[in-house]
Amino acid sequence: VEHITPESLAQRGGDRKHSSFVEDDSVPQKFRALLKDYYRSGFDRGHQVPAADCKWSQKSMDDTFYLTNMCPQVGEGFNRDYWAHFEDFCRRLTVKYPSVRIVTGPLYLPQKEADGKWYIKHEMIGNPPSVAVPTHFYKVIFAEDGRTDGNVALGAFVLPNARIANSKPIADFEVPLEAVERASGLEFAAKLPPQRRRRLCTDTTCALVIREFADKQKAFPKA
Repeated sequence: VEHITPESLAQRGGDRKHSSFVEDDSVPQKFRALLKDYYRSGFDRGHQVPAADCKWSQKSMDDTFYLTNMCPQVGEGFNRDYWAHFEDFCRRLTVKYPSVRIVTGPLYLPQKEADGKWYIKHEMIGNPPSVAVPTHFYKVIFAEDGRTDGNVALGAFVLPNARIANSKPIADFEVPLEAVERASGLEFAAKLPPQRRRRLCTDTTCALVIREFADKQKAFPKA
């Protein structure tokens, strides 16, 4: 869960060039994701809370590099491309909305096989295999108009953990909030009255600005 504002994004106290991926010692070792789990796995260590959203101090930046903030993500075409553009879209929402809250997480969704039955199937990485590779990722976005008891533009999106063409409209991945709640087992807006809710992609334009992130980030740790 993260909360971004125009003021928080304007600060420049942290630099990802000084950050390193680290294991989270607060997690018992038998449950802990390890750096070696990702080695030659074919997947990036994909930030859930983006490093670029936490530049107000070096510590806040460093905290985003704990492996507890990571999931295995497809690199080219997703983490380094479409997903990065989606994260940028969330930041650009602060141009219109003074307060934006974002919940991001993994999903493991069923797929219908040839026998007509539904199965949840996903890869595992590590040796022994202990880190599950999500089939999908979600973002639930709350864009607030800044007024006490004001309107909240709400958007829920589910993206496959796979290469996605940059030409694909982000609105194609919009889903009902209830779909994410059922799939994740979490409730996101139980205390937000229906009369305060607005649909994000109606209240504003849901479109990505495509930038070439890959070349800029080659010198930095893969996110």
